[in-house]
Amino acid sequence: MDWINELLWGHGIAHSILLLSVVIASGILLGRIKILGVSLGITMVLFVGIILSHFGFTIDHEINHFFKEFGLILFVYSVGLQVGPGFFSSFKKGGITLNMLAMGIVLLGVTVTLIIHYSTGIPMSTMVGILSGAVTNTPGLGAAQQAYSDVHGAVDDTIALGYAVAYPLGVVGIILSILAVKGIFRISMDKEHEQLKKADEESYSGAKAISLVVKNPAIFNKSVNEISAATERGSFVISRVWRHSDKRIEVVDANTVLHENDKIFVITTEHEIDFIVTLLGEEVNMERKQWVRLESQLINRRILITNPKLNGKKLGELQLRKLYGINITRIQRAGVELLATPSLALQVGDTVSVVGTDSTIAGVEKVLGNSMKRLNEPNLMSIFIGIALGMLLGSIPFVFPGIPQPVKLGLAGGPLIVAILLSRFGYKLKLITYTTQSANLMLREVGITLFLACVGLGAGEKFVETVVNGGYAWIGYGFLITVIPLLIIGFIGRYFCKLNYLTLMGLIAGSTTDPPALAYSNATAGNDAPSVSYATVYPLTMFMRVLTAQLLILLFV
Repeated sequence: MDWINELLWGHGIAHSILLLSVVIASGILLGRIKILGVSLGITMVLFVGIILSHFGFTIDHEINHFFKEFGLILFVYSVGLQVGPGFFSSFKKGGITLNMLAMGIVLLGVTVTLIIHYSTGIPMSTMVGILSGAVTNTPGLGAAQQAYSDVHGAVDDTIALGYAVAYPLGVVGIILSILAVKGIFRISMDKEHEQLKKADEESYSGAKAISLVVKNPAIFNKSVNEISAATERGSFVISRVWRHSDKRIEVVDANTVLHENDKIFVITTEHEIDFIVTLLGEEVNMERKQWVRLESQLINRRILITNPKLNGKKLGELQLRKLYGINITRIQRAGVELLATPSLALQVGDTVSVVGTDSTIAGVEKVLGNSMKRLNEPNLMSIFIGIALGMLLGSIPFVFPGIPQPVKLGLAGGPLIVAILLSRFGYKLKLITYTTQSANLMLREVGITLFLACVGLGAGEKFVETVVNGGYAWIGYGFLITVIPLLIIGFIGRYFCKLNYLTLMGLIAGSTTDPPALAYSNATAGNDAPSVSYATVYPLTMFMRVLTAQLLILLFV
């Protein structure tokens, strides 16, 4: 029976993997339990680890340290891959306002943390743990732990204990803040939905299809190429033409000549419609399905780009119109519909809408790939190249005046930044960084559960003692760190910035990187409007949470 004793109470690899598996599985199961409609999700893995550690179930320190750091790396890198494509575009238009408000929430949280630190004398390392728990930000916890270890060569368990104590009420506090803003401003959800719908209709700039009849004498008997060359503005693609002379429909290419009274099917943006109508003719009430009925010899097919050789190539370089007589009208990337302009750089994983005959589309299909099997194959080389570059970047010391220790991005910041950059610009290095949503989610969840399990198993021995000996006050401090910044920025966002409440809910959830709050916001809104603002502020917020956690340790510990 010695083998059982060694398996349950020993310090070997088998014991460590068994204990981690039990902690993770139990935590995920318990995390599904909802109280008042709110569940802690995978964060319950942390609390199961604390409980088992309290009763003597621990793993070797070195093994714990390895799994914890490796799990953190997997988590932040997969998060970077997910948010990277939209990171830079999130600063456009209304995204600037949302990101500035989110940064305000982060900085106000740091300010409240500093005030409590100086008022109570609680060590800053503990306060950073409370801060990370109060805003439910696990990468911040990891960054703080690593920064402390780099400076002092030791581990401060109170960082994880502060996180664990503050986390549950942090989740509740975020949702209470969302409800408080609604009550203060007496918000009507019906009015918010109507306002958001109206704003979407006014500002929508995605691909839009219109039908026109050619009436401008200036373009009679001119080719599409000549018209495009003479036009200094206006993003549009002429997809098909219905000939007035013989009532036949054709796929448009650069050499297609337009004649008076020809009807054309044009893809453009909402803001360019008036210009396109003035340039080409008159808009006619002809829906897409009417074009489909006319196109007896044409089909419209969506094709996946899975050919790695096309990664980063511009659409115009392929000359698909000229070589195959087809037309690409739209491209979908990460849920966003893009206009198929010649200058658009393609990426593996894009979906293109192609119009042509069955035979011509078959030829294009061979060029683009359209292989789900190939797309589902993980690009492990790119992932581990990115992680290696992240380790390199995270280890570089940056010296700033007034800071006694060099600042490092660390195991959290380095991989996060590299993943964001590679997912956006990796094609320029011939790297295919695309991963399916399911693969990304698997990588992310494995990483975060390993990290939380190891944190719980490492901190559980002192948890009860810490709470009994005054740690219960940390719960209140964490609650203040949660709600004060959210209420202040919530008021500013609503009163001064006139944000729609559905958008504001997503902003609050995203600024705290809190999935339960997002789930609550989506359920309350009844649509995905909160998810849009959540995704807009999430990348910058995540980066700021990691950075500020490290700076607080380096400056005040």
